[in-house]
Amino acid sequence: MNTTSVNVATVRSATSVARARESARDFPAGLLHPIAAEGADTVVLVVSELVTNALRHGGGTCTLDLTAHPDNIEVAVHDHSPQAPRMRTPDLNDGTGGFGWPMVNRLARTTAVTRQADGGKTVSTLLAR
Repeated sequence: MNTTSVNVATVRSATSVARARESARDFPAGLLHPIAAEGADTVVLVVSELVTNALRHGGGTCTLDLTAHPDNIEVAVHDHSPQAPRMRTPDLNDGTGGFGWPMVNRLARTTAVTRQADGGKTVSTLLAR
């Protein structure tokens, strides 16, 4: 099993999100049994969405963990907010979002939100390999 962990900091920093996406791109390429390009693109998209949301809504820092399982890639993002992501009507006019969490749920085999003892949470997804 291959794993990687990336600490991402700085509230809403485009550089931090770009670093997380770069790690997500590099991770599948380094696996002993690589995944198809479409699967790798899905990993990058889900990482981008979850890290962006964690930085925006989760206190300004987060940790990204990527784990390769035989049939799945697990994406887990830990942040300091106890607030779980929620479905809401997408905002088509003011750009306040509402598109990402439904997209993540459609792309993932499963999603889970786990509250942590430190008061934060972990949002995790399993993506097809």
